[in-house]
Amino acid sequence: MALLFREDPHHGPGRLTGFDRYREVLERDVMPFFLGGFVTLLGFVPFALGMGYAILSSSALVMLAASVVGGLFAGPFVYAMYDLIFRSLRDAPQNWWPDYRKAIRNNWKCALLPGVVLCLFLGCAIFAGMLLYWWAVSLPGIGTTLLFLLSLLLATMLLTVYWPQLVLFEQTGSVRLKNCLLFCIKYFWHTLGVAALQVGYWLLIALFLPWSSILLPLIGLWFILYLANFLLYNDLNQAFRIEEEIQAHFPEQVPVYDTEEDAPWQ
Repeated sequence: MALLFREDPHHGPGRLTGFDRYREVLERDVMPFFLGGFVTLLGFVPFALGMGYAILSSSALVMLAASVVGGLFAGPFVYAMYDLIFRSLRDAPQNWWPDYRKAIRNNWKCALLPGVVLCLFLGCAIFAGMLLYWWAVSLPGIGTTLLFLLSLLLATMLLTVYWPQLVLFEQTGSVRLKNCLLFCIKYFWHTLGVAALQVGYWLLIALFLPWSSILLPLIGLWFILYLANFLLYNDLNQAFRIEEEIQAHFPEQVPVYDTEEDAPWQ
């Protein structure tokens, strides 16, 4: 990554902050992110094939079936990708491939329903976009477009907060949803900005298809997930005490630093 960023020595106590921290994690873990993102993308192949057939057949029933079946496949892979990202963000010792497989093996059941919900959201969004902007005789009005974008933003806000809780804590679904609502209210503008960034990213990918599909194996999935969770990590850590809880219950995941000065703030 030295071709993209200027190498600076790590100086001063505590973790780096801002862009320096973003660069530090990315330089260290870009290869695990890339490989994990590629494997996770393969988990969406059944969903993509089903959605392709649903679009070609213009069938909402096929879309629903493809979303349910595709979500059952994709959910555990998405879980493992989030686990990989949050291990990196808290500097946990990791060996990405064994940890990725372990995350799937131990948690695939709890990821099935969230995976179905995620793919249902994606499937409905794609199908609605096709109905409004591709198959329609005339383009919808500004009000319809704003309502469509608002629904995407609100759903993305909830999903952005839901998945980290699923990966990091053992909770009931109702508790996670309650936490999602409270978090989105307390950190509304931060969460809205991160959701808008994700929606804008995927809209750009969709706008420039099929050429943008070349980027999907390279940065398509992992980069936007890393960026979104990096931007929201301090808020998530403050609200859910992520590192404090991990230290209490999983001491083997507590990072070990070369010197005391390199350790994060306590």
